[in-house]
Amino acid sequence: MNIEEFIKKIEAEFSDMEQGILQSDSIFREVMNWNSINALILIALVDTEYDVILTADDLRASSTINDLFNLVQSRIS
Repeated sequence: MNIEEFIKKIEAEFSDMEQGILQSDSIFREVMNWNSINALILIALVDTEYDVILTADDLRASSTINDLFNLVQSRIS
């Protein structure tokens, strides 16, 4: 997995998001109209695609797409 693939999967999951808008340094809460539903969608995406469980605390501790990517990558078995 690389950051570009990770970003494409996120953009594909959020159909209302303009494709190509996310960058590794994007603050995802600002770009994704952040709310609890989007948090659950992101948690489900990561679980389905990477078999990694993210918690609400993980999301709160992360700011950028790169933070999320590094967290997921660190938990891939």
